[in-house]
Amino acid sequence: MSEELILGSIVEGDVTNITKFGAFIRLPNGQEGLVHISEIADEYVTDIKKFINVSDHIKIKILNKNAQGKYDLSIKQTKEKEPNPTILYKKSKSDDFEKKIGSFLKKSEEKQIDIRRNLKLKQGIVKKRKHGQ
Repeated sequence: MSEELILGSIVEGDVTNITKFGAFIRLPNGQEGLVHISEIADEYVTDIKKFINVSDHIKIKILNKNAQGKYDLSIKQTKEKEPNPTILYKKSKSDDFEKKIGSFLKKSEEKQIDIRRNLKLKQGIVKKRKHGQ
């Protein structure tokens, strides 16, 4: 019953003991692993018993297997994180597109003004200004 668990996989296990620094979980292969208090929830945890209790059946993620053959586990990494709205609106492609269009229109307008001015000069409609007057 000592099958190897794949690192990074999410499995279910039973809470066997809770201490100040974490919770011990019995894994499907019969071995035990530790969920450190920092891996219980996304928020700051002072009392683990507010989140889990002994004999709870929970989902856990296999993070690591140390030299002694003990598993490091996480509960908080099994939950899908909700997108952070401040991160969602970085710089959308439409904003980038709007800036490019605005820049293009400004340059285009300047070129059109230069073309009209040069055309009028060639046709003799506008007299050149004399410098110094």
